[in-house]
Amino acid sequence: MIKAENIFNKMQQVTMNWRYIYVYILIKCSSKNYSGGCDGDDKPKSAFSVIKPAPPVEIFHMIKLFQDDKDPKKVNLSVGAYRTDEGKPYVLPIIKKCEKELVNDPKLNHEYLPILGDPQYRKLAMELLLGKDNCAIIEERVLPIQTISGTGAVRVGCDFLAKCMKRRVAYCSNPTWENHFGICRTAGFKKVKGYTYWNPKKRNLAICKLLSELAEAPEGSVVILHASAHNPTGTDPSRKQWKQIAEVMKSRNLFPFFDTAYQGFASGDIDRDAWPVRYFIKEGFELLAAQSFSKNMGLYCERAGCLVLVLNDKKHIPNVASQLTLLVRQNYSNPPAHGIRLVTKVLGCEENRCEWASTVKKMSSRIKEMRKALSEKLVELETPGKWDHIVKQIGMFSFTGLKPQHAEKLINDKHIYMLKSGRINVCALTTKNVEYVAQSINEVVKADPLDDGEDCDEDGDDDDADDDCDE
Repeated sequence: MIKAENIFNKMQQVTMNWRYIYVYILIKCSSKNYSGGCDGDDKPKSAFSVIKPAPPVEIFHMIKLFQDDKDPKKVNLSVGAYRTDEGKPYVLPIIKKCEKELVNDPKLNHEYLPILGDPQYRKLAMELLLGKDNCAIIEERVLPIQTISGTGAVRVGCDFLAKCMKRRVAYCSNPTWENHFGICRTAGFKKVKGYTYWNPKKRNLAICKLLSELAEAPEGSVVILHASAHNPTGTDPSRKQWKQIAEVMKSRNLFPFFDTAYQGFASGDIDRDAWPVRYFIKEGFELLAAQSFSKNMGLYCERAGCLVLVLNDKKHIPNVASQLTLLVRQNYSNPPAHGIRLVTKVLGCEENRCEWASTVKKMSSRIKEMRKALSEKLVELETPGKWDHIVKQIGMFSFTGLKPQHAEKLINDKHIYMLKSGRINVCALTTKNVEYVAQSINEVVKADPLDDGEDCDEDGDDDDADDDCDE
């Protein structure tokens, strides 16, 4: 009996000890220093441990490297933003004026905008792209919606095409702005393909390949087109070539989606840069067009954009608008106001608009001057290869033909930051740094001559940027 009591007492003591240990663990693990696991090496596995590191976004990675670089000769040719001849960011005078007016406006408030955006802004943006006298506007079969810049317009447009219109295949130019492929895939297109755009040997538009590949695209496919100042090549189709592209797309019932990021900024002429979009409408296409005011008004961080939908029958607009309302509501709910208020002030006043157009033309002219200066310096230095393509290209960017190894040498040895594709932002060239950039390019190319690569045109046609392609 005594032994049984002793055994029972020992069991109680052991139980009490385990209780003390359990309470100690609870207190220790719930202390204010608790960071996901108890002290020691036995922390529980984090739910986030499955996340793998993503590669850095190249352009923003270049910006960080440039900012950290202490070399006085450093040049950033990577980011797509306009710079003055002093290499400084440029706030347009008309934007400064309109901002002051906004600040002093007693009626200004910070209430929510409608889900599809400010009506006046939408109307002005639409008219800028299509022209006030466009037949589609007159017939009231255009639906513009405010978006978070051009990127937001591309995303909302792709979401609508894939989810609401059930389009399954999208084509992007090869090469293109790298975000196009990612957005199309994320939006839900089952197949995202590239169509040949660039001839690396001739350094111009591979028009024959482009037309033949679009002619083989499945009917109903969405085709992303750059309205002007193609990114990254800076090479646009001629009007004759645009007509050929439209003809092929019409024959295959392909759906055009224009990305218009540089209207006015490309050629210096607002209407000229919008010609391809207006031509396709004239030819009877239904289409989408993404607009951005980042470049042509310098509103990079204000995210002012617009998605323009052109239908062939206005009776469908209410249904389309209702679906877009849901897409936006479930995404970012409402668009921002500050940037579009500035755009509205610029475009809504004829005097302001004329001043803006004049400034944009001057900005475009400076880019052309820098193109000429770089090309002439390279020729003067007898840099191996041809460099006239730099002058023939248009807009902010030049697809130089430099290879990844050249870009790496320029970054590491010369502190000149550019994309590995060889694309440079011509706006970042100035009268003070263009000679240094040319000398540096000359040095790396002479050390490692350019490889012309394979001609994109298998038939060996010497297709020139201004020639058509008779198939």
